[in-house]
Amino acid sequence: MEVVAPIVDDGKARRDILLFNRWTYDDVQQPIYMPHTTGSQARRFRKAQCPIVERLTNSLMMHGRNNDKKVVVVRILKHAMEIIHLLTDANPIQIIMDAVITRLWIWSSQFKGEDNPCN
Repeated sequence: MEVVAPIVDDGKARRDILLFNRWTYDDVQQPIYMPHTTGSQARRFRKAQCPIVERLTNSLMMHGRNNDKKVVVVRILKHAMEIIHLLTDANPIQIIMDAVITRLWIWSSQFKGEDNPCN
């Protein structure tokens, strides 16, 4: 007769979630697990709470021929993240976060006139 050990919830289930079954969220500063929230962020000021990977995916679907092709865009994003991982040997989610943070500083400085690289 085989004895089965009881299941103990030690919180490891949250740490084992991977994006595209490859990259972990452990070393990312703002971990959001799913790149698709089914439009729950569609209200006016909810885009700040939307995951950064989903916002990137949605921005790639902006032009007319790319509307409603989220599966295609997710596949493109997956290949792009694999290329980033091969070139940098780092977590591509963190690299995307760093790129957004860097671009945000440049974008906000355009309105203030300080160190404006676009003038």
